[in-house]
Amino acid sequence: MSAESAAAAAGAGIRTDAAMGEVLVDVRNLVMHFPINEGIVIQKATAHVKAVDGVSFTIKKGETLGLVGESGCGKTTTGRCILQLEKATSGEIVFEGQDINKLDQRNLIPVRQKIQIIFQDPYSSLNPRMKIGDIIGEPMRVHKILTDAKERQARVSELLSVCGLDPRFADRYPHEMSGGQRQRVGIARALAMNPEFIICDEAVSALDVSIQAQVINLLEDLRDEFGLTYLFIAHDLSVVRHICHRVAVMYLGKMVELADCDELYDHPIHPYTQLLLSAVPIPDPAVEAQREHQIVKGEVPSPINPPSGCVFHPRCPLAVDSCSKEIPEFREIRPGHWVACPQV
Repeated sequence: MSAESAAAAAGAGIRTDAAMGEVLVDVRNLVMHFPINEGIVIQKATAHVKAVDGVSFTIKKGETLGLVGESGCGKTTTGRCILQLEKATSGEIVFEGQDINKLDQRNLIPVRQKIQIIFQDPYSSLNPRMKIGDIIGEPMRVHKILTDAKERQARVSELLSVCGLDPRFADRYPHEMSGGQRQRVGIARALAMNPEFIICDEAVSALDVSIQAQVINLLEDLRDEFGLTYLFIAHDLSVVRHICHRVAVMYLGKMVELADCDELYDHPIHPYTQLLLSAVPIPDPAVEAQREHQIVKGEVPSPINPPSGCVFHPRCPLAVDSCSKEIPEFREIRPGHWVACPQV
């Protein structure tokens, strides 16, 4: 990273290579605005949904970064922009030293082999007309990784075994499997490309709690075995704490806090992070009954017309007049702990 890039990264509230080690993914001031068009023949954008509005973070090799926040805050859109399923309005997405946001479809092909996704819904993310073996083998066939059918079949059996499934499941259809088994198929499909970076988009939220634990443990084992790097998008903060090294908190398209996992959970600084953590139930009825719950006022504003200044100020218990006028700087409060709030 150049001196100019390091300075820009520091200004955006992200760690540089010297501080973190080798960075695999570097997202710089990512913006994704979706136009709202009116008209039939001649369409004109009358407004924009500001789904992601200036987000910056890095992920180093072998790390799991958790991206949390309530529904509609821009978590999934951020992941889709990194995958190039959505073309970002502006900003940089640097993967292995190149800005993939500037690549055309042809030059994106080798990058797509290294970046994969595990979808949220294990039911709709698998083609019901294809057998499990064909679902896992299709990426290898399309990208011509294994052109021989027997080699692909052997690789499919190996991937099923790695993900805790019987290789004979290759001849089954998705409807013959449970939700947890289908999600393991989704993980096996992501591993088929031998990726370096996997985006887990609410990968366990649709599963039963007992199955969630099994899938989380599987993801951890695969990360250690294959040296994978994860962006773990979730809203379940207890799951995030179990698997992630660092956690980034988003609200209405903005990054409000970023810190090491234990640091964030033990010493949350931003008022929104504190409110999120106060909503996590404690698995002890006696303690839970005596705990005081913080109630957040108001509703989440529309991303079409977000509040001026700090986007959280209409609901923030610490807000002052200046919060509605000035956009807070994303600054380092403690070593490795970044917060966007001038009142802390």
